[in-house]
Amino acid sequence: MAAALVSGGFALQLILGPLNLYLLRFPGNLILAGLIVLAAFISPKKNRVINWLAGVPWAAALMLAFLLLSLVMGLTPQGGHMHGLPAALGFNRLTSSWPLGLVYLAALFSLALVTARRLFPFRLRNLVFICNHLGLWLVFLAAGLGAADRISHVMYVEQGQVEWRVYNKNREALELPLAIRLDKFEMEEYPPRLAVIDRQTGTAQPEGAPSLFQVDEKRPAGRLLDWDLTVLSWLYNAVPGGEGLYRESGMPAAAQAVEVKAVNRLTSETREGWVSAGNRFLPPAPLVLSDDRLLVMAQPEPRRFTSQVKVFTRDGLELESLVEVNRPLRAGGWIIYQHGYDSQAGRMSAYSSFLLVYDPWLPLAYAGLALWALGSIGLIGQGRLGKVSET
Repeated sequence: MAAALVSGGFALQLILGPLNLYLLRFPGNLILAGLIVLAAFISPKKNRVINWLAGVPWAAALMLAFLLLSLVMGLTPQGGHMHGLPAALGFNRLTSSWPLGLVYLAALFSLALVTARRLFPFRLRNLVFICNHLGLWLVFLAAGLGAADRISHVMYVEQGQVEWRVYNKNREALELPLAIRLDKFEMEEYPPRLAVIDRQTGTAQPEGAPSLFQVDEKRPAGRLLDWDLTVLSWLYNAVPGGEGLYRESGMPAAAQAVEVKAVNRLTSETREGWVSAGNRFLPPAPLVLSDDRLLVMAQPEPRRFTSQVKVFTRDGLELESLVEVNRPLRAGGWIIYQHGYDSQAGRMSAYSSFLLVYDPWLPLAYAGLALWALGSIGLIGQGRLGKVSET
């Protein structure tokens, strides 16, 4: 039956095209959820078909269908260009396909049916089962039907400015019910890496598998190809000081610089000088090793970047906070994530970008997770009580 459900979904995909999830926006998704709950409670308990839909074999078949569709999703580029029958079947857009939608609705109804049968009549011994299945059903509901109400935008805010507008795919400006002021953007970089490049082509050596020397205060010496390197000085914020030298500076345009001594292991030639990757305002500084080789610094990679912001909402809320990756800010029902910055400017980026997500179904998902966790704790407790009673 699960195979027939998936086959029917692919047939609908060929006939009707992709499933438009936005047709299920509020209140459509709420009405559909109510109909599923109503159907689960009024379904006759002595019907063989209904009993099978509430059984383990049907649940296992739906899980297998989910796994197979997920496998196809993992093997095909989602959102990418595809032609022929795979594109018509929606292999590149399975999250908005009829097969996945039908399997999802069948699983949602099956979970509701199983939970309803343990709720009425209610017995205390069924409490753990109800918590597990009701919690899973709520998470499933919020993740699927609630997706149509989820809103996400990327907002670009310049330092010192207040922004409340975002742009859709058609480059049309949209006003949001909150505004963000970027007070300060900061970025920490990893220690720089040094490489030997070909002076003519600029390719790192050896070609195809370049070697890199990681600058480390605890291990200032190392080897790079035929050269023994010793880091004499490392400045995190440096600017040129004349005659090829660098000095520490608090200027915003400062860049990392390393003073290096390089000794060729074959010829004993010695080269000494400063190396810097530079930035948008400072030119790079290589160290000449030979007529055809240069020692250069790769662009330092960001280790941590943060944005000091102040958020304003229409209801008068004003909130100051630090936003960074994996540490979002919540304000007025919105979740504000650190999204990006001007990668070419690096730590001198004049703006910061934020991913703004509004998901009104998220509290329901949290409630479902809490119920599921309580049910899991109850299962552990039942197992321990069972062992105690056996002894």
